Formats: sequence, C-alpha cells, structure tokens
Amino acid sequence: MAAGTIEERLAEVEEQVARLQRDKERANGTPWLDEWFGAFKDDPVYEEAMRLGREWRESHGFDDLSEEDINRSHPHDGAGNHAPRST
Repeated sequence: MAAGTIEERLAEVEEQVARLQRDKERANGTPWLDEWFGAFKDDPVYEEAMRLGREWRESHGFDDLSEEDINRSHPHDGAGNHAPRST
C-alpha cells in the first residue's frame, strides 16, 4: 500500500474490498453477503448475544425499538436467519 494520508489509504482499501466483493460474486454468481444468511441458525451463542444486546439497549434507553422495527430494518425468519435481499 502506498504511503499517503489516512483518507487516501482508506479510499484505496475500500476500493480493494469492493473489487474483491465483485470478483467473488462473479466467481459463484451469489452476492457475497447472501452466503452468510442462515449462518447462525440454531446457534445458542448467537441467541445469547441477541439477548444480551436487547438487555443493553433496554438498559440504555433504546427500549423503544420493537421487534417489528428491528425486523423491518433487518429482516430475518425469527430463527436468527436473515432473509436474503431481493435483487
């Protein structure tokens, strides 16, 4: 990576990540993020992390988010599996 300002270096890293994502999508025809959907199905550690996150949000005044609000912004099937985005 060439020396430069933080902004220049960050822009170069972002460009490289975008290129890697495009290359991966071309290689298998599946958007790279869609390959992760369902990765936490039936995972008790994931469920515990979600419970702890919910407790933290509630204890810090973010308890006004309903499950419906969360699901609308991050759709999943209720079992920790995020729904693939429609293209």
